[in-house]
Amino acid sequence: MPVPVSGRALLASFLAAALCGCSGFSLSNLPNVTSAEIFTPYKVEVVQGNFVASEQVQLLKEGMSRAQVRDLLGTPMITSIFRGERWDYAFTLRRKGVHTQSRRLTVYFKGDVMERFQSDPMPTEAEFVASLDVARPVVTPPLLEASPESLKAFALPAATQPKEAELPPLPVSYPPLEAPAR
Repeated sequence: MPVPVSGRALLASFLAAALCGCSGFSLSNLPNVTSAEIFTPYKVEVVQGNFVASEQVQLLKEGMSRAQVRDLLGTPMITSIFRGERWDYAFTLRRKGVHTQSRRLTVYFKGDVMERFQSDPMPTEAEFVASLDVARPVVTPPLLEASPESLKAFALPAATQPKEAELPPLPVSYPPLEAPAR
């Protein structure tokens, strides 16, 4: 039997009075939901620019053409119409709980030929990859090998295996993917 609207209002006011009258109920007893112990906001890992490894920097030589430098290092992050003789390769990696990595390499050209370059100390590829896995736990994948003895447990009996004569022949050619236009 539904409670009339006036009865619902009376019931709601009674419950509100009961909660307010209770001396043991206090908002100060509730945990602070904005504190860092309970909730932390998700921070996106920000990767910007071109990562250049020390192995790539070692291959840079004076006299290389712009195309050779682009093939080696990739497209520069920053090029300016006012400084056409300079390419800047910048790289920044920001991650939660890890120190921000920032590197820069500047290549100077005279015409179409590389004249010189300036570079921050660049890590090797192995050092860079190792720095990415600092905050992640090390998990060893399970070994996915089966011994010949364990495979015998799953082998079908010879009587249930199909004979070559029972197998349908393989198609020599396949039908077209689309119907011909009419």
